[in-house]
Amino acid sequence: MKTIDKYLFQALDNYPYSLEETIESLDYAFSYDSKNTMVLCLYGRIQAEQLMNYEEAKSYFQEALAINIHALEVYPYYLQTLIVNGDYEEAQKLIDFALTIKGINKAMIFVKKAVLLEVQHKFKDALKEIKQAKLYSIQHDYDSGISEVEKRIKDKIDLLEKKKPKEKKKKSKKKSK
Repeated sequence: MKTIDKYLFQALDNYPYSLEETIESLDYAFSYDSKNTMVLCLYGRIQAEQLMNYEEAKSYFQEALAINIHALEVYPYYLQTLIVNGDYEEAQKLIDFALTIKGINKAMIFVKKAVLLEVQHKFKDALKEIKQAKLYSIQHDYDSGISEVEKRIKDKIDLLEKKKPKEKKKKSKKKSK
Protein backbone atom coordinates (compact mmCIF):
# COMPACT_ATOMS: atom_id res chain seq x y z
CA MET A 1 0.00 0.00 0.00
CA LYS A 2 1.26 3.46 -0.89
CA THR A 3 1.78 6.10 1.77
CA ILE A 4 -0.83 8.33 0.15
CA ASP A 5 -3.41 5.57 0.55
CA LYS A 6 -2.67 5.35 4.27
CA TYR A 7 -3.33 9.08 4.72
CA LEU A 8 -6.35 9.02 2.44
CA PHE A 9 -7.88 6.15 4.41
CA GLN A 10 -7.21 8.01 7.65
CA ALA A 11 -8.93 11.10 6.25
CA LEU A 12 -11.93 9.10 5.04
CA ASP A 13 -12.13 7.27 8.35
CA ASN A 14 -12.05 10.52 10.33
CA TYR A 15 -14.55 12.42 8.17
CA PRO A 16 -16.86 14.02 9.33
CA TYR A 17 -16.33 13.15 12.99
CA SER A 18 -12.87 14.64 13.44
CA LEU A 19 -12.37 17.46 10.98
CA GLU A 20 -8.98 18.46 12.36
CA GLU A 21 -7.60 14.94 11.89
CA THR A 22 -9.31 14.70 8.50
CA ILE A 23 -7.61 17.87 7.27
CA GLU A 24 -4.26 16.81 8.67
CA SER A 25 -4.42 13.45 6.89
CA LEU A 26 -5.68 15.08 3.69
CA ASP A 27 -2.84 17.59 3.71
CA TYR A 28 -0.33 14.75 4.01
CA ALA A 29 -2.03 12.84 1.20
CA PHE A 30 -2.12 15.98 -0.95
CA SER A 31 1.61 16.52 -0.40
CA TYR A 32 2.25 13.04 -1.84
CA ASP A 33 -0.07 13.50 -4.83
CA SER A 34 -1.79 16.82 -5.55
CA LYS A 35 -3.67 15.23 -8.44
CA ASN A 36 -5.38 12.47 -6.46
CA THR A 37 -9.10 12.74 -7.24
CA MET A 38 -10.19 11.16 -3.94
CA VAL A 39 -8.21 13.76 -2.01
CA LEU A 40 -9.63 16.61 -4.09
CA CYS A 41 -13.14 15.19 -3.71
CA LEU A 42 -12.86 15.07 0.07
CA TYR A 43 -11.52 18.64 0.14
CA GLY A 44 -14.58 19.60 -1.94
CA ARG A 45 -16.91 17.79 0.43
CA ILE A 46 -15.46 19.59 3.42
CA GLN A 47 -15.93 22.93 1.68
CA ALA A 48 -19.54 22.12 0.75
CA GLU A 49 -20.79 20.08 3.69
CA GLN A 50 -18.96 21.71 6.59
CA LEU A 51 -18.10 25.25 5.49
CA MET A 52 -20.98 25.84 3.02
CA ASN A 53 -18.43 27.35 0.66
CA TYR A 54 -20.02 25.97 -2.50
CA GLU A 55 -17.96 27.88 -5.04
CA GLU A 56 -14.72 26.63 -3.48
CA ALA A 57 -16.16 23.11 -3.34
CA LYS A 58 -17.09 23.30 -7.01
CA SER A 59 -13.51 24.24 -7.89
CA TYR A 60 -12.18 21.13 -6.10
CA PHE A 61 -14.70 18.89 -7.85
CA GLN A 62 -13.95 20.49 -11.22
CA GLU A 63 -10.23 20.04 -10.68
CA ALA A 64 -10.73 16.37 -9.85
CA LEU A 65 -12.83 15.79 -12.97
CA ALA A 66 -10.31 17.68 -15.11
CA ILE A 67 -7.68 15.22 -13.92
CA ASN A 68 -9.88 12.17 -14.46
CA ILE A 69 -13.34 12.43 -16.00
CA HIS A 70 -13.94 8.86 -14.77
CA ALA A 71 -13.43 9.78 -11.10
CA LEU A 72 -16.75 8.18 -10.17
CA GLU A 73 -16.51 9.19 -6.52
CA VAL A 74 -16.80 12.89 -7.43
CA TYR A 75 -20.15 12.96 -9.25
CA PRO A 76 -22.64 12.46 -6.38
CA TYR A 77 -20.99 15.10 -4.18
CA TYR A 78 -20.51 17.55 -7.03
CA LEU A 79 -24.16 17.14 -8.01
CA GLN A 80 -25.33 17.70 -4.44
CA THR A 81 -23.22 20.86 -4.24
CA LEU A 82 -24.64 22.18 -7.51
CA ILE A 83 -28.20 21.49 -6.35
CA VAL A 84 -27.75 23.14 -2.96
CA ASN A 85 -26.05 26.11 -4.60
CA GLY A 86 -28.95 26.54 -7.03
CA ASP A 87 -26.90 25.71 -10.13
CA TYR A 88 -29.75 23.67 -11.60
CA GLU A 89 -28.85 23.92 -15.27
CA GLU A 90 -25.25 22.92 -14.57
CA ALA A 91 -26.47 20.04 -12.40
CA GLN A 92 -28.76 18.76 -15.18
CA LYS A 93 -25.88 18.81 -17.67
CA LEU A 94 -23.65 16.93 -15.24
CA ILE A 95 -26.39 14.35 -14.61
CA ASP A 96 -26.83 13.80 -18.33
CA PHE A 97 -23.10 13.29 -18.74
CA ALA A 98 -22.69 11.14 -15.63
CA LEU A 99 -25.31 8.69 -16.88
CA THR A 100 -23.09 7.97 -19.90
CA ILE A 101 -20.05 6.99 -17.82
CA LYS A 102 -19.30 3.30 -17.63
CA GLY A 103 -19.27 1.97 -14.08
CA ILE A 104 -21.13 4.86 -12.46
CA ASN A 105 -23.81 4.09 -9.90
CA LYS A 106 -26.80 5.00 -12.06
CA ALA A 107 -29.21 4.55 -9.15
CA MET A 108 -27.36 7.24 -7.23
CA ILE A 109 -27.37 9.59 -10.21
CA PHE A 110 -31.12 9.09 -10.74
CA VAL A 111 -31.67 9.91 -7.07
CA LYS A 112 -29.70 13.12 -7.54
CA LYS A 113 -31.85 13.88 -10.57
CA ALA A 114 -34.95 13.33 -8.44
CA VAL A 115 -33.56 15.71 -5.80
CA LEU A 116 -32.86 18.28 -8.50
CA LEU A 117 -36.48 18.05 -9.66
CA GLU A 118 -37.67 18.10 -6.05
CA VAL A 119 -35.99 21.43 -5.29
CA GLN A 120 -37.62 22.80 -8.43
CA HIS A 121 -41.00 21.57 -7.10
CA LYS A 122 -41.43 19.16 -10.01
CA PHE A 123 -42.52 16.39 -7.68
CA LYS A 124 -44.27 14.10 -10.19
CA ASP A 125 -41.19 14.14 -12.43
CA ALA A 126 -39.01 13.49 -9.38
CA LEU A 127 -41.00 10.35 -8.57
CA LYS A 128 -40.39 9.09 -12.13
CA GLU A 129 -36.64 9.42 -11.50
CA ILE A 130 -37.02 7.54 -8.19
CA LYS A 131 -38.58 4.72 -10.20
CA GLN A 132 -35.52 4.72 -12.48
CA ALA A 133 -33.25 4.70 -9.44
CA LYS A 134 -35.05 1.65 -8.08
CA LEU A 135 -34.74 -0.12 -11.43
CA TYR A 136 -30.97 0.49 -11.49
CA SER A 137 -30.32 -0.19 -7.82
CA ILE A 138 -28.22 -3.27 -7.21
CA GLN A 139 -27.19 -2.56 -3.62
CA HIS A 140 -29.57 -3.43 -0.82
CA ASP A 141 -27.98 -0.79 1.43
CA TYR A 142 -28.80 1.94 -1.08
CA ASP A 143 -32.48 0.95 -1.39
CA SER A 144 -33.34 2.54 1.95
CA GLY A 145 -31.82 5.84 0.82
CA ILE A 146 -33.95 5.76 -2.31
CA SER A 147 -37.04 5.04 -0.23
CA GLU A 148 -36.28 7.97 2.09
CA VAL A 149 -36.07 10.40 -0.83
CA GLU A 150 -39.27 8.93 -2.30
CA LYS A 151 -41.08 9.33 1.02
CA ARG A 152 -39.93 12.95 1.37
CA ILE A 153 -41.18 13.78 -2.14
CA LYS A 154 -44.52 12.05 -1.52
CA ASP A 155 -44.88 13.94 1.77
CA LYS A 156 -44.40 17.20 -0.13
CA ILE A 157 -47.03 16.19 -2.66
CA ASP A 158 -49.40 15.35 0.20
CA LEU A 159 -48.62 18.66 1.85
CA LEU A 160 -49.56 20.54 -1.32
CA GLU A 161 -52.71 18.49 -1.86
CA LYS A 162 -53.88 19.08 1.71
CA LYS A 163 -53.27 22.80 1.29
CA LYS A 164 -55.41 23.07 -1.86
CA PRO A 165 -58.78 22.07 -0.31
CA LYS A 166 -58.31 24.67 2.45
CA GLU A 167 -57.70 27.36 -0.16
CA LYS A 168 -60.89 26.31 -1.97
CA LYS A 169 -62.87 26.50 1.27
CA LYS A 170 -61.60 30.02 1.93
CA LYS A 171 -62.58 31.10 -1.58
CA SER A 172 -66.06 29.56 -1.13
CA LYS A 173 -66.60 31.48 2.11
CA LYS A 174 -65.54 34.74 0.47
CA LYS A 175 -68.01 34.20 -2.41
CA SER A 176 -70.92 33.52 -0.05
CA LYS A 177 -70.42 36.81 1.82
